[in-house]
Amino acid sequence: MKLSMPRFDQAPVLVVGDVMLDRYWHGGTSRISPEAPVPVVKVDQIEDRPGGAANVALNIAALGAPAALVGVTGQDEAADSLANSLQAAGVRSIFQRIAHQPTIVKLRVMSRHQQLLRIDFEEPFATDPLSLGAEVDGLLEGVKVLVLSDYGKGALKNHQALIQAARGKGIPVLADPKGKDFSIYRGASLITPNLSEFETIVGRCADEAELVAKGLQLLEELDLGALLVTRGEHGMTLLRTGHPALHLPARAREVFDVTGAGDTVISTLAAAIAAGEDLPHAVALANLAAGIVVGKLGTAAISAPELRRAIQREEGSERGVLGLEQLLLAIDDARAHNEKIVFTNGCFDILHAGHVTYLEQARAQGDRLIVAINDDASVSRLKGPGRPINSVDRRMAVLAGLGAVDWVISFPEDTPENLLRQVKPDVLVKGGDYGIDQVVGADIVKAYGGTVKVLGLVENSSTTAIVEKIRKH
Repeated sequence: MKLSMPRFDQAPVLVVGDVMLDRYWHGGTSRISPEAPVPVVKVDQIEDRPGGAANVALNIAALGAPAALVGVTGQDEAADSLANSLQAAGVRSIFQRIAHQPTIVKLRVMSRHQQLLRIDFEEPFATDPLSLGAEVDGLLEGVKVLVLSDYGKGALKNHQALIQAARGKGIPVLADPKGKDFSIYRGASLITPNLSEFETIVGRCADEAELVAKGLQLLEELDLGALLVTRGEHGMTLLRTGHPALHLPARAREVFDVTGAGDTVISTLAAAIAAGEDLPHAVALANLAAGIVVGKLGTAAISAPELRRAIQREEGSERGVLGLEQLLLAIDDARAHNEKIVFTNGCFDILHAGHVTYLEQARAQGDRLIVAINDDASVSRLKGPGRPINSVDRRMAVLAGLGAVDWVISFPEDTPENLLRQVKPDVLVKGGDYGIDQVVGADIVKAYGGTVKVLGLVENSSTTAIVEKIRKH
């Protein structure tokens, strides 16, 4: 299955469910308490992150999709912290605030990236179910997917009303289920239980064949569009009536923390489906995103650049020959990872040892190297008749094969000035024996605060000399 990055910016999603705050106290520990055999943590950092349904909405927004959230909180500072964090992330949040009742808070005490203790602050919400009032019903009008993020905390008590309201408007409903009664999700487009939750409903599955058989039976009983069982290190299994089971292997390179992985799965699924992707493609993207998030500490959101880079790595297109639009996206992703962009240009007609050494030196100036080359017509204008010896496609293919080169692009003008204005590299590198002010494009790069460097050339290495030598023989 070939993966590609969806257009998330036109994919509005509404999340309804159990909102909570994940609070982290970080600090060092160097001694044991004299009062009891427990470590003493000297807290030096307090961090608040949206959790539960709020984390789902945050993940959707981090992918670049418009996200709205409806949930229940207390009338307290934890609810204010949640609202502020979600607003900063671009999530529209509508909270039903209950006085004299705490917002659900999960406090984790951390030291040296290890969780020492978790303390939960929560009481069942003694409130009416979240209703589809005028405001929420209005939100459904512009939504392409509804997510029910159910943690069994009491915010979701009217699952069927929500499912039927969305289905009446032709909106797919995705549910992350909890509890021992899945009938409350009857008619949903997709539910995403983990293996433990699934086996709580259908009984233990001895092997994949039994999992598939019991899953298909559950689909029929509950009139579900699809069922996705997340299976930890065994990946995911997608089941649909009339389709063969789709088993996807786990993508995690290293599992650091599984907190929030289920939120990442359903949020990526929702955003991808809202963006118009078919279900197998959306599941593959969610599987890839889950592999990223388990390598992070605590509840974390996956950004669009992170997912795009993972797709590029998966498809083997993280490096190589790119068009301008692809290059600009790759640069955005690199900068999101705090990588320094280096740019150089030339004809590179016949690649020789001098070029290879120079490009290695250029790559050492940063984290990513762009090589821009003149197209065939501009080489002819600059070098005269008979040049280039090699066509632009061949020149780019050879350069892309070098370990020092990340991206190769061609340009039609005699100079790369137009390209530099769009790429805005951190470092412009040129080989030669002239001053920095003589480098074409130096004024452009220095104007926005970039750096210009001139590297020496390897002696006795010249494309022109090589061409002349060949012609003489």
